[in-house]
Amino acid sequence: MRDYVRPMTHQRVRTVSEQIENRDIRGTATIARETAQAIEVAADDAEAETPAEFRETIRVAARTLHEARPDDDSLSNALRYLFKRMDGETVATLQESVTSAARRFQENIDRARETLGQIGARRLQDGDTVMVHSHSADALATIEHALEAGKEIDAIVKETRPRKQGHIAAQQLQEWGVPTTLIVDSAARRYLDETDQVVVGADSIAADGSVVNRIGTSDLAVIARERGVPVTVAAQTVRLHPDSLTGHSAGIENRPEREVLDDATRKQIGEVSVENPAFDVTPARYVDAIVTERGQYPPESVVTLMRELYGGSARDPWLEE
Repeated sequence: MRDYVRPMTHQRVRTVSEQIENRDIRGTATIARETAQAIEVAADDAEAETPAEFRETIRVAARTLHEARPDDDSLSNALRYLFKRMDGETVATLQESVTSAARRFQENIDRARETLGQIGARRLQDGDTVMVHSHSADALATIEHALEAGKEIDAIVKETRPRKQGHIAAQQLQEWGVPTTLIVDSAARRYLDETDQVVVGADSIAADGSVVNRIGTSDLAVIARERGVPVTVAAQTVRLHPDSLTGHSAGIENRPEREVLDDATRKQIGEVSVENPAFDVTPARYVDAIVTERGQYPPESVVTLMRELYGGSARDPWLEE
């Protein structure tokens, strides 16, 4: 038997890693899918002679991908899913476990939004008025499938300043023929009196069921609870964040000041300090249900789903030496 040689990173893995790092590959589902596919290719081409060498080959590939964007939940979740299912006593059985899991993960990603939309649509009743915050393809999928089921839905869309992602959502809803009212963010409380459901997406969901999403989500959820309007969070399972025990432990990005104040306005106002957080945290107690492609869950139960899919929150195996 040849002497052990530390495996080189597969060319496909290096290419995908560079594309993710350079943001040539974007979007939660796309990043997760490309990560799984790169590991599948690396496993299929592995020249390991022993199970230990094969495991090290996959560990090196995973570490290379993870380093491209260490804070990306979808990338890490793709790796966790595969490592949880890597099993076997021989190189051949290990190889088969990884490649089959990778193919299964990619298939799940490809149909996740449609399945999620079908599940979420069951929460919407014919004649409902739905309030939407920001733009979330997962949240809009629930409305799309409600429409396909023959339900009549009206929408109230918050602008979601400062970047006005609500305009994107309003345009999509208009294209589907949904009667849509666009409101400024500060009018949410007023229009909740005319709302039957609030449906939002999620950037990340912590183990305690708290939700990190576009800034303003938390305010809306608190007011909706006061008004007795149920809040549904629609998010694919790649959005789950097993490493965060609470949403408050997730990093919150601060966006550029120029999104809030342009140069002319700043000159007029003076040297005022500007804070522009991109996201906020909605505690689980303000969320009625989290809808995923695996079903709908009370927020406090989502940790069970995380463990089933991705394992516990122990140190990720590709980081181990």
